[in-house]
Amino acid sequence: MRKFMKLFKSLLVAPATLGLLAPMSATANEVTINDFNPAEELAITNSRVDGLEARLNNFEAGSFSETTSASFGSTFYVGSVENGSEGEATTFTYDFALDLSTSFTGEDSLDVAIIGGNADVTSVDDIMGGDGTSDALELDGVSYTFPLGSATVIVGDGVGPDDMNTGACAYSAFTDLLGDCGSNELGGSGDSGFAIGYDFGNGFTLAGGAAGGVGDTDETDGLFTEEDASSFGIEAAYTADTYGFSVAYTDDEATTYWSLQAMVAPEGFPSISVGYETDDDDADAIFAGLTFEEVGPGSVSLGMASTATDADDYYQYELSYAYPLNDGMTITPGVFITETAGEDETGVVVTTSFSF
Repeated sequence: MRKFMKLFKSLLVAPATLGLLAPMSATANEVTINDFNPAEELAITNSRVDGLEARLNNFEAGSFSETTSASFGSTFYVGSVENGSEGEATTFTYDFALDLSTSFTGEDSLDVAIIGGNADVTSVDDIMGGDGTSDALELDGVSYTFPLGSATVIVGDGVGPDDMNTGACAYSAFTDLLGDCGSNELGGSGDSGFAIGYDFGNGFTLAGGAAGGVGDTDETDGLFTEEDASSFGIEAAYTADTYGFSVAYTDDEATTYWSLQAMVAPEGFPSISVGYETDDDDADAIFAGLTFEEVGPGSVSLGMASTATDADDYYQYELSYAYPLNDGMTITPGVFITETAGEDETGVVVTTSFSF
């Protein structure tokens, strides 16, 4: 900018300088050379250019907040599912995410999440859990995170009672079901709320929150009323470098859930993660997973989980290998088997994840 303004000053001063060098005829109707004051003209020119430079700098500084950042991600899903809704046809879908974040004090964060894609229409999507918005961008959540004394608070749309939970899982999941490490109901049914987390600084954390949202009709019935889907939850956890444990309780529309997680990750050995969840109807869900780090250029994940918290014992199994091609691109081929009341579904999927 300074180089540009210096050049601009030179261009403005050049005509005045040339005027000094050009022959001039002194007549009664002409301005004589004595009427021209080079120092005064240069001072006026410099003042005008300095004012223009100041206005440009102010515009540049205020045009976009220096604390605002954006991150982008997209995942391609290519695969097929035997006994799925498309038969054995190979399908391709994708999703996209845009996250905007800005800070006003250096300790807070206003976050906006935008998603898009078509990854909700195939049998592969049912298992992988991609985002589908009919190829349109949609607002997925707006939240504000800020310190409150020694605690941290998050509030906004898309916030659940478990948003500040620590958990105790070291498993790198391939399918959507195993991504919760057995704690499938902690988020509850509410779609707007708050969560508070406190870190004691010695490995122990305590978190909790509440969320409400839309009731039985298509209209919003207000937060935490009899008509809406209200959820409340609390979690206590202890995590160290190589092990951890957590216990969480959730009350979601009069159904209560208890969730337990534990993990060990000794150096030089695969990490082991387990989870167990039960509700007040004694419906149980279990999870177990192994992650082998540094297998060639990537890592191997092997896991299983209950497909539903009901009396029937159906399970889903998965095996995947994730390897990064570079800092912003990871390819993960994997297979899974999902048990059902009919024929089991067997799938082969390759995901390509981009982050930038």
